[in-house]
Amino acid sequence: MSIRSRVRSRLVASVVAIAAATALALTGCTANDSLATQYRSGNGQNYIAGDGTVSEYAAGNRGEAVTFTGTLQDGSTVSSRQYAGKVLVVNFWYAGCPPCRVEAPALQELSQKYADQGVDFLGVNLYDSAQTAASFEKDKGVTYPSVLDRDTGSVLLAFSKTVPPKATPTTLVVDKQGRVAARILGAIPDKSILDSLISDAVAEH
Repeated sequence: MSIRSRVRSRLVASVVAIAAATALALTGCTANDSLATQYRSGNGQNYIAGDGTVSEYAAGNRGEAVTFTGTLQDGSTVSSRQYAGKVLVVNFWYAGCPPCRVEAPALQELSQKYADQGVDFLGVNLYDSAQTAASFEKDKGVTYPSVLDRDTGSVLLAFSKTVPPKATPTTLVVDKQGRVAARILGAIPDKSILDSLISDAVAEH
């Protein structure tokens, strides 16, 4: 079965049972998180996010590499050049976003799984101060870095020119040539879906 077929099948199954599956998988990490609980209950309180739609892009249709420069929470600079030849998973988020809080443990787990396989993870925080972002990461156990994009929006703009992150959260899988290979709009519907997308990008030459 092709990755496209596998992803489609998993996505359908995940949408049907997303609330129950997410609650079971992440209860230990978000049990005391009121925003995450609210999101899992389906009570969005006027919060609008993506629906977990997965889009894949064939290698011949990915266009040019995305180039970006941003500032991390510690004040250091990060750029697309640092990820040349690697698969990069980019997650757009902010601390007050309920689905961002729910999916954080899954992203962290996958970042650890692929740490030795030439895969890096980079968060792009859209709204928070360094202190707020750091507090979120400490609470959720997130160890990969995040760009603070609130003031400049430079990283968001760079990706918006090719495959725009139209919801928060949005997760992009960037191939070894710096091109977007896949996009998930909204919370990751199932960790195995992102796992498969990363695995496929790693296997590409």
